[in-house]
Amino acid sequence: MSAAPKLLIVVPAWNEDQSVGAVVRDVFRAAPGADCVVVDDGSSDRTAEMARAAGARVIALPFNLGVGGAMRAGFRYARDHAYDVVVQVDGDGQHDPRDVAVLLASLGDTDIVIGARFAGVGEYDARGPRRWAMRVLAGVVSGVARQPLTDVTSGFKAMGPRAIGLFAEEYPAEYLGDTVEALVIAARSGLRIRQVPIAMRPRQAGAPSHHVGKASLYLLRAGIAVMIALLRPRVRLREGTVAA
Repeated sequence: MSAAPKLLIVVPAWNEDQSVGAVVRDVFRAAPGADCVVVDDGSSDRTAEMARAAGARVIALPFNLGVGGAMRAGFRYARDHAYDVVVQVDGDGQHDPRDVAVLLASLGDTDIVIGARFAGVGEYDARGPRRWAMRVLAGVVSGVARQPLTDVTSGFKAMGPRAIGLFAEEYPAEYLGDTVEALVIAARSGLRIRQVPIAMRPRQAGAPSHHVGKASLYLLRAGIAVMIALLRPRVRLREGTVAA
């Protein structure tokens, strides 16, 4: 019987001291064999303190880099410590760590498994112009990946060894780069991508915006991120290495 993969849960967090402790505890309950690293993305509150108190290791960034920069730090930690699988779980509590097992069960010979919010499970919905923007993005990225995908902006993903090696060097830090641009880079590098349906937890605070102007700006920024990814030189993967 083969050994279980060495699993690292990476939690990018910026000023999440009200939720990150509960997220880490949920992670350990749902995946007791996993390690958990919280990347404190330049927080000005007690995020790092609460994460450590819950049992996580903490990588403290000196200033805010955004989710992409935080996740790149997490991928480099995973690569340097020989982890086989990385799962991203956001620090705001919307991702249910019990669904980590669902992602892992679908990883197999796939490199990236997306926990998709718009695949027939749960009640999460983006209405109006924002939903339209997400559909456009999903169509574009599906074409590049040659795989039908409905949720290319999900931050809940499982990634295997080839994705870890690629993203430790090439994970984009720009706005939306950590989602759509990263998937385009991965697909153009020959990584296999699929999705599984998951249910999101309710938002803990605030409300989603459906303003037409904001949705248009969102689509514009996402379109720029995709164009940047398509213009990047294709990254060739070698055994255990990444080469431009």
